Amino acid sequence: MTSRYPEETTRRKRTPRAEDNDVGDLYSINCPCREVLDLIGSKWSVLVIGRLEEGSHRFGDLRRAVPGITQKMLTQTLRRLEEDGMVRREVLTEMRPPGVEYSLTELGHTITEPLEAIRTWTEQHLPDVRRARDQFTGA
Repeated sequence: MTSRYPEETTRRKRTPRAEDNDVGDLYSINCPCREVLDLIGSKWSVLVIGRLEEGSHRFGDLRRAVPGITQKMLTQTLRRLEEDGMVRREVLTEMRPPGVEYSLTELGHTITEPLEAIRTWTEQHLPDVRRARDQFTGA
């Protein structure tokens, strides 16, 4: 199966706006920060970034390292992370056929610590959440 993903990634060009220099306000309904929060708060982004913390991965390796993710969802997640400057996509032209490798950018590395805290909290508090769910449903 051949990929329709372009050899070189192009970014959408947009006109700078005055509010681009603002930090943002997540509680403002029109704040673009909400799009970023949606991306970094998604299950797949959290897991993909966690694997890329370990180092660069090729697509197939990354798909195997994140069980349950479909090819389509991994492609979409990587594209969004790349578009927002958190993931770098590198075409390995010295290989035949050429391969693609993904890694975290400098910006991507800045989110790893908060996401690690979320992954750790989730694993540690799973029993508490299960108990709360059971109590809620009356089980």
